[in-house]
Amino acid sequence: MTDAAQVEAYASADFERPHQRFIELLYERFPGLPREGVALDLGCGPGDIACRFASASRGWCVHGLDGSLPMLETGRRIVSAAALDARICLYSSRLPDGDAPFEKYDLVYSNSVLHHLDDPAVLWRSVQRWSRPEGPVFVMDLRRPDTSLQLEQLVEEYSRAEPDVLRNDFRNSLHAAYRPEEVRSQLDRAGLQRLSVEVVSDRHLMVWG
Repeated sequence: MTDAAQVEAYASADFERPHQRFIELLYERFPGLPREGVALDLGCGPGDIACRFASASRGWCVHGLDGSLPMLETGRRIVSAAALDARICLYSSRLPDGDAPFEKYDLVYSNSVLHHLDDPAVLWRSVQRWSRPEGPVFVMDLRRPDTSLQLEQLVEEYSRAEPDVLRNDFRNSLHAAYRPEEVRSQLDRAGLQRLSVEVVSDRHLMVWG
């Protein structure tokens, strides 16, 4: 997302429930997560997940990567407003060739990035590139509905009150998203057989391990 209107609509949208659920699921799957560490947020967007994670994990720092400068500008304002500048840094970096400040991270996570990529293998290569051996990985993304009718019902239910630009983005994102069996095949091809795929809501799936 590089269009200013798209970025503003996305940053202003109400993602309280799915974003908070992201944090809850992360801690449910990794109850033994260390008290301190440095996490990598792949496709950090406007930084809401990074802020939620840092607020819930006070011994952790977060490095967020995103390829959209308008998203990063918005994200830095949000991070600053939350008084989390000391523990969250957002960087311009476009996968798969971009860089991160560290070679390896104690946790690699990503929210709603997979369906934006022309080649889904880009995300899984990035996970391999920056994860420590045996390090936790947590990815959540949209799940493509089985039928067009189901898709339109989801758009109506979850974006009814949102501006048209966000409704259209949500519809397009659902069309572009993957089904669990497709993600399983992606992981197997990437050599990430140890990661699990789970359906966690009527529109989300989760990859973790």
